[in-house]
Amino acid sequence: MNPSTTTPHADKAERAGSSSTPTGAEDRPARHTPSTQPPARPLRATLGQQLVGADIITPEQLDLALAEGSQKGLRLGEALVEMGMVQEDAILPFIEGHLGVPAVRLRDGMIDPVAVRLLPRRVAEALDAVALFKVRSTLCVAMADPQNLEQLDEIERITGLKVRPVFAFRSGIQRTLPRCYEDGFEVDAVTADLDEASVQLQADAAEVDLTNVESMVDGSPIINLVNYLLVQAIRAGASDIHVEPSRKFSVVRFRVDGQMYEALRPRRDMHPALVSRIKVMGKMDIAEHNRPQDGRFQVTVEGREVDFRVSTLPTVLGEKIVMRILDKENLTFSLDLLGFPPDMLKQLKALLAKPYGLMLVTGPTGSGKTTTLYSALELIKNVHSNVVSVEDPVEYQVELVNQVQVDEGRQLSFSSALRSILRQDPDIIMIGEIRDVATAQIAVQAALTGHLVLSTLHTNDCAGAIHRLVDMGIEPFKIAAALVGVVAQRLIRTVCQSCKTFVYASAELLETIHFTGDRRRSFVRGEGCPKCHDTGFVGRTGIYEVMTVDREIRELISGRASTDEIRDCYRRAGGKTLLEQGIRLAEKEQTSLEEVMRVAYFE
Repeated sequence: MNPSTTTPHADKAERAGSSSTPTGAEDRPARHTPSTQPPARPLRATLGQQLVGADIITPEQLDLALAEGSQKGLRLGEALVEMGMVQEDAILPFIEGHLGVPAVRLRDGMIDPVAVRLLPRRVAEALDAVALFKVRSTLCVAMADPQNLEQLDEIERITGLKVRPVFAFRSGIQRTLPRCYEDGFEVDAVTADLDEASVQLQADAAEVDLTNVESMVDGSPIINLVNYLLVQAIRAGASDIHVEPSRKFSVVRFRVDGQMYEALRPRRDMHPALVSRIKVMGKMDIAEHNRPQDGRFQVTVEGREVDFRVSTLPTVLGEKIVMRILDKENLTFSLDLLGFPPDMLKQLKALLAKPYGLMLVTGPTGSGKTTTLYSALELIKNVHSNVVSVEDPVEYQVELVNQVQVDEGRQLSFSSALRSILRQDPDIIMIGEIRDVATAQIAVQAALTGHLVLSTLHTNDCAGAIHRLVDMGIEPFKIAAALVGVVAQRLIRTVCQSCKTFVYASAELLETIHFTGDRRRSFVRGEGCPKCHDTGFVGRTGIYEVMTVDREIRELISGRASTDEIRDCYRRAGGKTLLEQGIRLAEKEQTSLEEVMRVAYFE
């Protein structure tokens, strides 16, 4: 440290947020003495001076804390917290700014049970350090003295990893360390900070007797674990939670931005209790283990009401549970916010303005088709129209839309529901999915008889939807008369801004995707960081094709033209393919070319 900016005595006191020596002289204003020496550069404000200046503590409290720290061998920050003068969260930002490294309050849930054991217990206790998590070749370590270069070198030598230090209070480290190295820490770590009130189960969704639940799952740790999974999944923006049995342990995985990653590995003997707890929440039969079941429940998490749809599946190792998260606060049913380019958005709105006809949205499972349909309904619904939908399942309830839930057990299929809907004087009909010939025939017939019908199909692109309807047995002339437009879509991940880097694409990749731009330019890629779970991506956006069925395409459909001929006609009219839309996003540095290749490339 430069002696012109601070004294060695002050440096020793300020290390790791201490700001304290037995006398605490550096936190009191120096007495003025005349000097013939040139004026020195101003001293950097000590931690104590910063806290007084910010009205966190008073000068009197500072003197008391310095005296207490001198007697007990505590640093200033530790003394202030122990004496109850400040909360850890209030002082940590000042310590972070003072040391130039992040400062954290240790919580068990932030510690990776695998990473913590990279640092042997004897070393961790000797150095007052605990490993938090590992990202590639870098190990994040919480330390009481993060500026101690000898300790950093020792940790790097032992682990063989680059160390990124963060500050944590010594008391917090010493309190956390013993449990980190105990058997079962994987589960204890995520339940320690939670209680049963963390997640409030809504009575109207599932009537639960907590006394019976506790008896069934052998106490509150299981309740806490389930609560933790729900909270963490919602915070991570997950769409699904998978609880899977294996031979040695239970596996919990989250699906975030379309990709699965492992969140936790509870002990194998806890799996039946986890399944039973979730079944009770979803009002399912806990005694039935040999057939699939479906349920749903609603919880309040951090003041937000979130719906969960639950599905169980018997496997050879036990029951697997998947919970679909329906978080209304993170969902916006607006076409303007789905990522449509302006020209395609204008084209889509023109299709929805038609008084009758069939409009299809195509794409694989999980590509956002339902969200697009709900957004379309939000645009066109009004008090003057009778809007009816038939869905399996009804994921979100929409005002002014009469939603029908398919139930095969009650002999209410898509086709039977549609027959009844046509007798209900509808103006607009939404069909969750055209799955069979009967549903396709009724949908086309409804479109031909003056109704606007919106539905989905599983095809690769817009042109493929026409061939799919023909395969179902619909006459081409009826398709040509009924179909007004097709939307094809995919969800593509966007690069994490925290770890974004620039790379040059290989000539082979550019050739494969038929890239026609400047091949010497750079593209973005995410290197991976804690914020993006080491994936390099955060969030998703849509890429689309919008094909209006005009006179030329109608003639091709009636003449039984091939899919390639219809696709070529769409391209000649200026239509952009999914691959071209993906490349456009890569050129705008929103996604990577590899992600475009994964999502949008097909022969």
